[in-house]
Amino acid sequence: MDTSNAKRAPNRWIQLIIGIICMGLVANLQYAWTLFVNPMDAKHHWGQAAIQLSFSIFIVTETWLVPIEGWLVDKFGPRPVIAVGALFAGAGWVINSMATNLFELYAAAIIAGIGAGCVYGTCVGNALKWFPDRRGLAAGLTAAGFGAGAAVTVIPIANMIQSSGYERAFLFFGIFQGVCIFLLALLMVRPVPPKGVVVSRKITMTKIDYTAGQMIRTPVFWVIYVLFVAVAAGGLMATAQLAPIAKDFGIAKLPITMLGVTLPLLTMTLSIDNLCNGFTRPLCGFISDKIGRENTMFIVFMGEGVALLGLMQYGHNPYAFMFFAALVFLFWGEIFSIFPAICADTFGSKYAAGNAGTLYTAKGTAALLVPLTSVLSAGGAWNRVFIAAAVITIGAGLTAKFILAPMRKRWVDKGVPAYSQGFDTPHAGAAVKRST
Repeated sequence: MDTSNAKRAPNRWIQLIIGIICMGLVANLQYAWTLFVNPMDAKHHWGQAAIQLSFSIFIVTETWLVPIEGWLVDKFGPRPVIAVGALFAGAGWVINSMATNLFELYAAAIIAGIGAGCVYGTCVGNALKWFPDRRGLAAGLTAAGFGAGAAVTVIPIANMIQSSGYERAFLFFGIFQGVCIFLLALLMVRPVPPKGVVVSRKITMTKIDYTAGQMIRTPVFWVIYVLFVAVAAGGLMATAQLAPIAKDFGIAKLPITMLGVTLPLLTMTLSIDNLCNGFTRPLCGFISDKIGRENTMFIVFMGEGVALLGLMQYGHNPYAFMFFAALVFLFWGEIFSIFPAICADTFGSKYAAGNAGTLYTAKGTAALLVPLTSVLSAGGAWNRVFIAAAVITIGAGLTAKFILAPMRKRWVDKGVPAYSQGFDTPHAGAAVKRST
């Protein structure tokens, strides 16, 4: 068990930075994946749909086990969970480097998913606990590490795949990432949140701490969950399928020069997209701390739908492709800061890691739709995918504003203790002051 002494009161910003770095190191397991799809298919001829099933297995494993990993964090502290996650994350890519059949590829996806889930769930949960007064910003900065971390390494990975083969890239970066995360895990301690924090009046926040079991029996949780699934599906489609889309549009290898740097369009696009994906998380988290979670959701979800339609309509132009792909990531990545924050706002801080982990399984549910996009887009017919994703995302924006916002306010204002609804006796959270 983590025996960190609360009296030492470690600097919460240092702990936040350590979590951000860990997230950046594990990000390649998801965001660099698309670079490996075509080389693997060219060598083994497994088919893109079969290879992308590995991506879905990874996402499902990463997300659906996070509730268990979050429970372990709440019980034992962050250090052992992240250390184990580092070992699994590194092992997953090492196995990928040696995989000669789909079974081995899928097994590696499970192992890597466990590792990524341990790191992701722990770091986000820690941020929510350290910063009850700035949940959106803290969760956003942490999630930004996962969104933008791959931007630093996507070019070296692409270059290594080109020069030494995808197997060498899997092996080198798997070992590198695993070792670095393990060492950083040793520096993490159990959160000691500050007392008497001040929260914006725009934020609807409970003073009762609900466990995950209590949380999942509330209607408001399932509305939040469905919204997470809806918006995550469109973004995951873009993340996993961006390379095949660019290839089908015939622009993937076009040389693009920007700021004096010339790269293939796909590599340049991925670098920009990952930066946008990272930048939007703290930005929208900060904005949501100021104007409210649901108001921010309404703005960005509507923008996501428009960006998907723009990519469909104008994406055959290389510069338009880069622009609208960047907007897709800009309007999508913020879900990984806003949803953990709204979860903690609604169900309390004490069990924030486990609760946010339970909500995070929505990403795994959304990942089940990724192979379906390969089927729907057979022969390069991406329009059906773009339209469906855009309609769902726009619908999510309207739902957040006009259904979730009043529903969640009624839930928090009612303030009914969990035991009066048939739950076990709840743990009352520390009183939270609101700014005037």
